[in-house]
Amino acid sequence: MSVNADNLAPLPAGQLPAGQLPEAVLARTRVRAIRLPHSPKAIAGLAILAIFALLTLIGPWVAPYAPNYNAFAPNLHPSAMHWLGTSNLGADLFSQLLNGARATMVVGFIAGLVATLLSVIVGITAGYIGGGTDEGLSLAANVFLAIPGLPLLIVIDSYLPASGRSNTLLIGVIIAITGWAWGARVLRAQTLSIKRRDFVEAARVVGEGRIRIMFFEVLPNLVAIVASSFLFTMLYAIGTYVALAYIGVTSTAVWNWGTMLYWAQSSNAPLTGAWWWFVPPGLCIALVGTGLALLNFGVDEFINPRLRAAGLSRKGMRKAGLPRHPKLGLTPVVRTAPRKPTAPATTARTGVAR
Repeated sequence: MSVNADNLAPLPAGQLPAGQLPEAVLARTRVRAIRLPHSPKAIAGLAILAIFALLTLIGPWVAPYAPNYNAFAPNLHPSAMHWLGTSNLGADLFSQLLNGARATMVVGFIAGLVATLLSVIVGITAGYIGGGTDEGLSLAANVFLAIPGLPLLIVIDSYLPASGRSNTLLIGVIIAITGWAWGARVLRAQTLSIKRRDFVEAARVVGEGRIRIMFFEVLPNLVAIVASSFLFTMLYAIGTYVALAYIGVTSTAVWNWGTMLYWAQSSNAPLTGAWWWFVPPGLCIALVGTGLALLNFGVDEFINPRLRAAGLSRKGMRKAGLPRHPKLGLTPVVRTAPRKPTAPATTARTGVAR
């Protein structure tokens, strides 16, 4: 027997090839495509980060002047010729801001990527293998958590040669060394819970190796935590790099937003009222941090099944029966009604219900 596409009623045998179903019935069983997140937080975070990513790529090329070119009059206010004014030496501050975006964002991305890789390897390995491996890796993570990050970075940077202090790749890796431990601890705790679940036990029973289970069975269930670790480690790296440049630890020959703040402080710009020197880089740092935080909230809403109210408009929240102003600290959850059972479809070859 075959089936009718409209009411699922049996049709005479032989009307369809054996073992095939109508296209309309097959369309009902297809898995829906994954939709992009509609959360305003994720969209705003992506927009902010896209702007700064564009500045990272083309900033030095579209800058009107070289960052060290100081042939203009000193301490000029913002104008059509100099959008952010000039420094006390006559350098164009807008050009310095555009050139500084590249080093700042590159260091943050490298440090976030390296620290996330370290936290994934250490956290999942410690949580899954356990025993002496867990104790040794947990001890290493606790040591890095106990040591203050910024003083350790200052000590490490003091031993670098002059060329190393201007190397953004090396600076990013050094910052990552102090920023991986907290992510590893969180991933270890989650791995301890996941490794006791049925699908992990089933993979172990069929003979899959440890490496495959850790990175093909356990890791996909930790995507939200890994994404959060990367975003906030990148934010930590940007803040740390700016702080190191502000106190003059890194090379002042490499322009970044911390270097601008360093020269503004050295020239007493806050006391002289030259707000156009230190406010723009501070706003850029704040905007990047806001974008990373908003994107992290959006990723959490997209992945976490309990945050089903994410991205709903006020009209949608009213239809879902959610409060317009939920209580602080409570997450509104949309509960969908169960689907009505449909009549079983039968195949033409066996007649068994599916």
